[in-house]
Amino acid sequence: MAERILSTKLCKILEIEYPIILAGMGTISGAELTAAVSEAGGLGVIGALEMTPDELDITIRQVKRLTSKPFGVDSVAPIGAIQSGTVEELRNLVTEESGLYAANLGRRFGVPVPEGTMLGRGDRALTWATGLLLKQIEVVYEHKVPVFAAGLGSPAFMVPEAHARGIKLMGVVGNVRQAQREAEAGVDIVVAQGHEAGGHTGRIATMALVPQVVDAIHPTPVVAAGGIADGRGLVAALALGACGVWCGTVFTCTYEANIDQAFKDQVLRATERDTRVTRVFTGKTCRMIDSELIKTWEAEQGPILPFPVQVLVTSDLIRYMMESGKTEHLMMAGGQVCGMVNEMKSARQVVEEIVDEAIRILEEDFPSRIKLSK
Repeated sequence: MAERILSTKLCKILEIEYPIILAGMGTISGAELTAAVSEAGGLGVIGALEMTPDELDITIRQVKRLTSKPFGVDSVAPIGAIQSGTVEELRNLVTEESGLYAANLGRRFGVPVPEGTMLGRGDRALTWATGLLLKQIEVVYEHKVPVFAAGLGSPAFMVPEAHARGIKLMGVVGNVRQAQREAEAGVDIVVAQGHEAGGHTGRIATMALVPQVVDAIHPTPVVAAGGIADGRGLVAALALGACGVWCGTVFTCTYEANIDQAFKDQVLRATERDTRVTRVFTGKTCRMIDSELIKTWEAEQGPILPFPVQVLVTSDLIRYMMESGKTEHLMMAGGQVCGMVNEMKSARQVVEEIVDEAIRILEEDFPSRIKLSK
């Protein structure tokens, strides 16, 4: 088979073969998935959001053992988040009302949460205190990781130090104003993520958002995200002016994805109708696979704490679900593209299928269907 060639300016900037970036999904994008995507020619990105600085250090070293190709790290630099220097400060922000409501709701849905338990006191807080997030960045600097992405918030404050160390920065945005701020601050690549995307998301659809961001911040490179899972999505993103794609949901159902099969099965069963944007999971708008538990929490107007305190409560509930095998109400992020993800694959297979289909569309399908002259 002839060598595949599908290159854009993104490939030159990041020193990769194909303009495909793995979304740095917390826990899911571990060392194995990150290295697999980089080895396949894209840019693998570690989802560091739920790692302690020591865990991130170990994961970076694992990726370096698995691949010599470029990779990145994704975490958060959230604007307006609760500032907490220590774990205990963060735990103390969990209200009794919220912790008891979540525990009682779980029991109503058959999750064996012990009576009287107040959720939100578990070890999950270890990775969410602001002081620890800043220490993650120190680890990134120490390793001179090629790319750092802020999946939530802005990496603008990192520009001078990161660039001095040869690290490129990516910021994920949901509107034109955010994109302009990132570009003006010197962020190297802006990811325009549409409303369709899984996880934290904005209000504007990918098709409308990407070209407006491209026009507003030219010549800063723009990567498209949200609703992209195959070669058709990549070609569409390129037509909109983006120079590559940032994909998450399609990689959740790979063998290398670092999550329990129960979470993967939730994505495999879902259709394009089975997600909803909710604040129940993290306190910020986040697209999740829908469940009766989430619907009930919203219908009852159950207490929702600010980001990231809400995560401590829901994470404890998820832990009880997993330990008991009551997985039908797991809280799993997923985009509207879920309906296109219906079988398990390797990360390399996902990358190669996207590339092969995009090339086939550009070289064969378009010329056979579209005539540019009489």
